[in-house]
Amino acid sequence: MSSLVVVAHMASRFALSGLVFGPIMEVMQRMGQIAVVVLMSPLPFAAFACSMPRPEEYLGPATLRKRMVAEQIKARGIRDERVLRAMERVPRHEFVPDHLQTVAYRDHAIAIDHGQSISQPYVVALMTELLELKPNSVVLEVGTGSGYQAAILAEIAARVFSVERIPQLADSARCRLERLGYRHVSVRTGDGYEGWPEAAPFDAIIVTCGGDHVPEPLLQQLKPGGTLVMPVGPTTDCQTLWLIEKDHKGRLSKHKKGNVRFVPLRRGD
Repeated sequence: MSSLVVVAHMASRFALSGLVFGPIMEVMQRMGQIAVVVLMSPLPFAAFACSMPRPEEYLGPATLRKRMVAEQIKARGIRDERVLRAMERVPRHEFVPDHLQTVAYRDHAIAIDHGQSISQPYVVALMTELLELKPNSVVLEVGTGSGYQAAILAEIAARVFSVERIPQLADSARCRLERLGYRHVSVRTGDGYEGWPEAAPFDAIIVTCGGDHVPEPLLQQLKPGGTLVMPVGPTTDCQTLWLIEKDHKGRLSKHKKGNVRFVPLRRGD
């Protein structure tokens, strides 16, 4: 029986009795063969499991992004190649708190500062695809957060204007986007409900927070032929993701695109 098989056999026996290997496993390679030396101590299994590195600690960010796009986004039906490339290029781990960088590419939203969050990768990709951006598009984002969605938009569109109600988030997002080279993104502190009138009209508007209705100022700032995406519904429960299109005569059409859950859209102080 090889040393690795012996180790596996011993592991199964001691795991059943509430003991595991630890605290030292030393691997030595000599003459092309692997010898495993194990010292035993009665540590609880849970303690040992918690000390094991997760896969994210072995894979680089670029590899994790490729896997995220393939398994979480493309596999769920996102087909716009520009969106897929953007999701693969933007370093999502740069937009989350330092202690959460190792989980940045997992299939869920992540909490950031001031009670806000960075959306699940698939939701970011879906909302971006619904906008049908072009290289010359000018986009308004309501709810900058950490700046991740703005960076995705900036990979595709010509100009991005982003409004954030919380000054600290707006300032940190602005610095982060500038550091990462997104010079054509403008971020300001303000009431997202009112949009950004001076920069209007917009080819596309994306609202990354939920409200019980679509703000009228945003509809007015949407260019004929443009699209608006926003979660609408109770702010404490599941919301409906709405795609609103304005035709060239200014008429609006609304389309439901699934259920989501976002932090609430709040009016500025």
